[in-house]
Amino acid sequence: MLKLMKLEWKKTKIGWYMNGAIIANVIMAALLCLIGYVESNEGQAAFNGFPEAFVVIGAIVRATFIVFAAVLIAKLVIEEYKNKTITIMFSYPISRKKIIASKLCVVGGLTFITIIVSNVFVALVFFSVNAYLQFIPGSLPLEMIVQQVVSMFAFAFAAAGTSLIPLFFGMRKLSVPETILSSILITAIVSAHNPIFSLASIIYIPLFLAFVGLVLAAVTIRRVEQVDVS
Repeated sequence: MLKLMKLEWKKTKIGWYMNGAIIANVIMAALLCLIGYVESNEGQAAFNGFPEAFVVIGAIVRATFIVFAAVLIAKLVIEEYKNKTITIMFSYPISRKKIIASKLCVVGGLTFITIIVSNVFVALVFFSVNAYLQFIPGSLPLEMIVQQVVSMFAFAFAAAGTSLIPLFFGMRKLSVPETILSSILITAIVSAHNPIFSLASIIYIPLFLAFVGLVLAAVTIRRVEQVDVS
């Protein structure tokens, strides 16, 4: 499986993903800082304390890279089926199931790592700027940082599993738009947030969706032998 993942990594030009992730990180960090600056200038608080800031940062990062994962699925799986280029890999003396599973492992692993790195980067930039401009008054407690790091890993794992759900919708008609649209609808659910009630802060919902994503991925892998690409 590891050899297949390495082969998939070499075969796929992943530079667009890395460049897109860097640009997205800069935009997210700048946007959050801008919101905090504008709101503070108007005498209003952009966030009701550090916990809400962490929730918003995590929600934006996860939403962004769940959509990125859908684009990756579209390129690695859906488009290869549509263009029939996947028949080249299927001609190897390797199980089709292992080939598709290796592609999904690349998607899930890359999504998990990118969310972790992006969370750290965006939070670091935002709270560094906050130290000077005081969007949120007070200092960030060390205990809260440790708690949020643990939470960040849990949410990143859940998001990585959730990011596999669009595969199921995309494979029905080998549709790239359906793959990406389904990811947008999912992010609208898991990232919903307002000061009164926030779905983005409830870990059980993304964990459930991660379970659904893993089940649907397993179903898709099992059916891959029945899909005709000739």
